[in-house]
Amino acid sequence: MRTVGVEEELLLVDPETGDPKALSAALLARAQQCDQDRGVFEKELYGQMLEFATHPQVDMADLNEEIVRCRREAARHAAEIGCAVAALASSPLPVRPSVTRGSRYQWMAEQYGIAAREQLVLGCHVHVSVESDEEGVAVLDRIRPWLSVLAALSVNSPFWQGKDTCYDSYRSRVWPRWPSAGPSEVFGSAERYHRRVADMVASGVILDEGMVYFDARLSRRYPTVEIRVADVCLHARTAVLIALLARGLVETAAREWRAGRAPIDHSVSLLRLASWQAARSGLTRELLHPATMRRLPAENVVAGLLQHVEEALAESGDLERARAGCAALLEGGTGARVQRELLERTGSLREVVVACVRHTQE
Repeated sequence: MRTVGVEEELLLVDPETGDPKALSAALLARAQQCDQDRGVFEKELYGQMLEFATHPQVDMADLNEEIVRCRREAARHAAEIGCAVAALASSPLPVRPSVTRGSRYQWMAEQYGIAAREQLVLGCHVHVSVESDEEGVAVLDRIRPWLSVLAALSVNSPFWQGKDTCYDSYRSRVWPRWPSAGPSEVFGSAERYHRRVADMVASGVILDEGMVYFDARLSRRYPTVEIRVADVCLHARTAVLIALLARGLVETAAREWRAGRAPIDHSVSLLRLASWQAARSGLTRELLHPATMRRLPAENVVAGLLQHVEEALAESGDLERARAGCAALLEGGTGARVQRELLERTGSLREVVVACVRHTQE
């Protein structure tokens, strides 16, 4: 069975006011003193962010346990320096991002100007193991249309600089400011994929292969496909749902490739429309169906995703968990809906952040 790993980016905030705090360096120094957490947490582009990565896991219960543990440990280290962690994909309160020290990050700040200085958004990246680059690129070519559905399930960034954006995932509208971000075309082979990446680096617009921000890409460090469309999820259980669906998509795509089935060759333009629709309304209205690129109610499109990966999920023992997780999001609401309901109830974005600190640990 394919292994799955998750990377999550967490927002550092003042536990009382909810304001973002640029304390990642101090938190990382604390974590390095703990043998269990050494190497688990990493710095990111901004001082208000903290990233952690799980180990590769086969069993989803083990993955859930590790995400919960990492969130708990991040919260413990944060409390020791007077802040808290929140699984929010954008800051509800106004923030001036503080670029982390280091030559790479300074290069990005100088190269991209205001786009880099305003880019404080937080995502969830899922790594699924593949047997080779050829299999990996075949998977990338075949999962393209379905990534917008994963994005819709994860939406968790309705607020930006103190205002409601009218989007459920404004993170995904900010992220494409990077010149290499977004959906990719069908590559057809590993050789063509690597040639495209090399050409992008050679252009000088990006610094290296690590800045190829496709919605899904081959990892440069691990033998995995890395799926990068999701907002960081308010609850750990939603992150696990995204991970198990991602594994189902990868396994289904690999089987289609081995059976000689060609990928659906939707244009990048259509994929961008599907991504926009998912960001705009999440699961509350309509999504573009990956097969037809026509609008259908969100619950129908989610059902289509479950049907598409049903065989793979059944074999891994994840089918009922996936069905229950999707049903819970459709009925109980995504992170974006939870945030808006908190604002309606409390009338305060500060209270939204403080409440989401608690949700992050649930």
